[in-house]
Amino acid sequence: MNLLKSLAAVSSMTMISRVLGFVRDTIVARMFGAGMATDAFFVAFKLPNLLRRIFAEGAFSQAFVPILAEYKTQQGEEATRTFIAYISGMLTLALAVVTLLGILAAPWVIWVTAPGFVDSQEKFELTSSLLRVTFPYILLISLASLAGAILNTWNRFSVPAFVPTLLNVSMIIFSLFLTPYFHPPVMALGWAVLAGGLAQLLYQLPHLKKIGMLVLPRLNFKDAGVWRVLKQMGPAILGVSVSQISLIINTIFASFLAAGSVSWMYYADRLMELPSGVLGVALGTILLPSLAKTYASDDRHEYSRLMDWGLRLCFLLVLPCALALALIAEPLTVSLFQYGKFSANDALMTQRALIGYAVGLLGIILVKVLAPGFYARQNIRTPVKIALFTLASTQLMNLAFIGPLKHAGLALAISLAACLNAGLLYWQLRKNNLFEPQPGWAKFLGKLVLAVLAMSAVLLLMMHFMPAWDLGGMPVRLARLGVLVAAGIVVYFGMLALLGFRLRDFSRRSVS
Repeated sequence: MNLLKSLAAVSSMTMISRVLGFVRDTIVARMFGAGMATDAFFVAFKLPNLLRRIFAEGAFSQAFVPILAEYKTQQGEEATRTFIAYISGMLTLALAVVTLLGILAAPWVIWVTAPGFVDSQEKFELTSSLLRVTFPYILLISLASLAGAILNTWNRFSVPAFVPTLLNVSMIIFSLFLTPYFHPPVMALGWAVLAGGLAQLLYQLPHLKKIGMLVLPRLNFKDAGVWRVLKQMGPAILGVSVSQISLIINTIFASFLAAGSVSWMYYADRLMELPSGVLGVALGTILLPSLAKTYASDDRHEYSRLMDWGLRLCFLLVLPCALALALIAEPLTVSLFQYGKFSANDALMTQRALIGYAVGLLGIILVKVLAPGFYARQNIRTPVKIALFTLASTQLMNLAFIGPLKHAGLALAISLAACLNAGLLYWQLRKNNLFEPQPGWAKFLGKLVLAVLAMSAVLLLMMHFMPAWDLGGMPVRLARLGVLVAAGIVVYFGMLALLGFRLRDFSRRSVS
């Protein structure tokens, strides 16, 4: 399996999803603006989404994929099918209980996670109603994530990478065509989330059948494989929860700030998630099963080579993205969102949050490469300890930054904490002799710095001569934005080519 080709496939599918996500957010911004209704929806959507990241894509995936890879490599097909049936049964039961509790306790959940909403009865009740509709999403999307983890282990990366587009399509359809049938109109977004979760699950079932792993969920509380996963999930839940708890705490802080703060941070986060999803999630998705196979085969050299490949790709692709997000924050926010009810002030506030997020983009994606280095070895405790320390550090930074920087300070705190997290993970990998960097890093980084400087100069020069970004309709603004982005990409990779960089240097790194 050629890892670069797999990364390209996953990234391209993720790019489609992210582009549709921007279309979705542009439509939502135009129709609903940034105020009480959107704050209520984003909080109601964030909570089940956070639980999904904790239980399904986070802790469960980290514990499940290495053991599934072991079953696939050593136990045979029938044992693997039985293992999947028991795991899916356990996951379905647990998430059904969590979903029911979330629906029943919606007002109390809002009271804990967004206490600033209590001051407005209308806002509090709207958020509670939306949460009751969106909470079943965790059950549907978690089962979809289980299907995706299985497909990834069989190297079917493109299908799980594509399914997020279905949520975006659902939200676009509901926003454009079904909003008049809901009262209040923002309830259409809640039902769109539910429909999107169901679509993501159903789409993957035929693909599971193709690889012979579509099985009915069964319960067996005595199965050894299930208990191994549950044992690993304990510390994994704690580790993943730390980062998600940090986001919840940020929402709590933001709920006390000016109306629109939650929405401004959401839109900035969506812009930051384009490179984070296309690059970070794609790298993590590919590396975890690949690293798990090298661990099961006791191939330490291949393990170290895979880690080095992932880290170099991070610096190559993320460093220019991070700087570009900060430099062109105004063109991005104005071109994509400043229409209809989304005002110039909303765009300005979103820009500030985006710059704060951009500071930590490299750290955020490095974590997605470094952490699988531990998960593949079924070592979850080390990342958990680091995550706990990071959580405490984040809150200290929140308190320091929220006063002078408001919502942008909360974004900056998350960014700096991600850099701290990445640094500590790398230090532990090196300290325990788990990873040995390949030769040539100094020369590699030198080329990147020169290319990034050239790109930055071109972007700043072009923005200086371009007209104000709020002039013209969406097609005109997007065209100018496209020219700006294309120029940055051409200059960056053109400079690298002049310095001797070749893409085939990465294509050779593959694993069977």
